[in-house]
Amino acid sequence: MKLTTDIFSQFDQVWALVTAGTPDNFNTMTISWGGLGTIWGKPVATVYIRTSRYTHEFVDANDYFTISFYPEEYKKVLGILGSRSGRDMDKMHDSGLTPRFLDKGITFEEAKYTLVCRKLFKQQLSVENIPKDVVAAYYEKDAPHDMYIAEVIEIHT
Repeated sequence: MKLTTDIFSQFDQVWALVTAGTPDNFNTMTISWGGLGTIWGKPVATVYIRTSRYTHEFVDANDYFTISFYPEEYKKVLGILGSRSGRDMDKMHDSGLTPRFLDKGITFEEAKYTLVCRKLFKQQLSVENIPKDVVAAYYEKDAPHDMYIAEVIEIHT
């Protein structure tokens, strides 16, 4: 398993979709916060999902999720998938993306690469431990994020 990329730009500038569920019932959303690294001797991805997001329910209910990255021409689609809820729209039909079902997750044919992740850890970010200026910018009007650390078990290109 090998991934060669500028890891610092992947979430912030390229963006990604986090997808969880089953072939019969899944949801996806755009994320721009996350990281790649190691913990407990394992290659891991860390993502942050607001508790109010519909996809949060799918990530919580499943042992695996995927993180998929896309070419620049999909930035508009990712913008829509990040700003509208699967509770209110049929994301798969409206996005134009083609679901691809893996043994332990769901991605899309259009992805440049996909990380298949097995959840290892979840914790809600506590605003008491976050600098006040960050709380003011991100949490005064919005739900908190849960942090998920997941082992990267496969990379699909």
